[in-house]
Amino acid sequence: MAKLNITLPAMGEGVIEATINKWLVTEGAQVKEDDPLVEVATDKVDSEVPAPIAGTIVSILAKEGSIAKIGDILAVIENDVVPTREDLKKVDKEVERVRETIDSVKKEKTEIEVLSNEMKSRTPSGKFISPLVRSIAAREGISYTDLDKTSGTGMDGRITKDDILKILDERNSEKESLKSPDTEEVVEASNIVKPTKKETISVSRSQGDEIIPMDRIRKIIAEHMVMSKRTSPHVTSFIDADVTRLVNWRNANKDKFLAVEGQKLTLTPIFIDAVAKALYEFPMVNISVDGDNIIKKKNINIGMATALPNGNLIVPVIKNANEKSLTGLAKTVNDLAERARTNKLKPDEITGGTFTITNFGSYNNLAGTPIINQPQAAILGTGVVRKTPVVIETPDGDTIGIRQIMILSLSYDHRVIDGALAGRFLHKVKEILEDYSTDDI
Repeated sequence: MAKLNITLPAMGEGVIEATINKWLVTEGAQVKEDDPLVEVATDKVDSEVPAPIAGTIVSILAKEGSIAKIGDILAVIENDVVPTREDLKKVDKEVERVRETIDSVKKEKTEIEVLSNEMKSRTPSGKFISPLVRSIAAREGISYTDLDKTSGTGMDGRITKDDILKILDERNSEKESLKSPDTEEVVEASNIVKPTKKETISVSRSQGDEIIPMDRIRKIIAEHMVMSKRTSPHVTSFIDADVTRLVNWRNANKDKFLAVEGQKLTLTPIFIDAVAKALYEFPMVNISVDGDNIIKKKNINIGMATALPNGNLIVPVIKNANEKSLTGLAKTVNDLAERARTNKLKPDEITGGTFTITNFGSYNNLAGTPIINQPQAAILGTGVVRKTPVVIETPDGDTIGIRQIMILSLSYDHRVIDGALAGRFLHKVKEILEDYSTDDI
């Protein structure tokens, strides 16, 4: 018989550990390959670790509620079948992913050490910074400007370890709220306005009121939404689009698409396709803000807000959406949406988004004012498509006709995106949808 260690796999960029939430099997259980074994939680998403091979769980090493790091052994599985070359390749591939993650963390630590050594021993105003303080500052991204503003409590105004830890304590609550479930980056607290102290509002309760504690994901969503409104001055622009030709084209091709590709053709991949094309033409919408710098993203990675059965929200990301055909987008959208609802998304499938789409039309809503998914700079809301009487301009005069109309709403960060750019981008999306065509089907 062959025994194999089940380790915590690499779980996406920036993720080095996870909490063991719940074991779905017990010792002695027989499992098939890819059966879910354990639920784990990171700051980004809850997910499941599957069985790498079929066999018997002989021991469970990681207890529920414990913290495991990437590469830690969670359990041991035994299989009476000699592993095939493909099985060994899968194990080798996962080991390599774990090694890359660990090497990345080591590299980051080395870079911090080098950076701290390169930092000057005094601030611009002459305050002394010890090697220990420089190391902490480099690791936490604390700038010389922030250090210079600090009143050192050491001899002759020297900045001590306690001084810099005080800075970190003041920012701790902010950094916690900046960790995103549908994004790969954490915006440094030094890059935004410091929040005011949280105020609690007294809520009156009546007999019979039900108290429902927020679960972990709802708390993260709440903190992320508040942080986004505090970080970015939101502006929302609206435009309506006549998608009659698009709707007719989809209705004429959806049965053929299902028969040939085995996939449903919804409007969502079409919206993503249109947005990807518009972002390619207007790259300054595909950006993020990092302090006083604008980061123009090379890749066009579009997140799609997806409602979960428990009422929470998650944002799977379609990577390099502009490089995919409509067929590829449809398959990716259907796959991600299904696995999002069954809690089978991997952490790296909800990270790296550069722009987000949320569909208000799913619930028959006309429009909305979506909140930007930080650290992105814009988000598009799509309203319901409905038959509407509209004025149709013709060479022979205006007429009234029944058309399929939808409202598009773009919320954007007014620090870096002005109304003119937002308006041109929104109008481009409208043009693409109104004249949508593809040779993909």
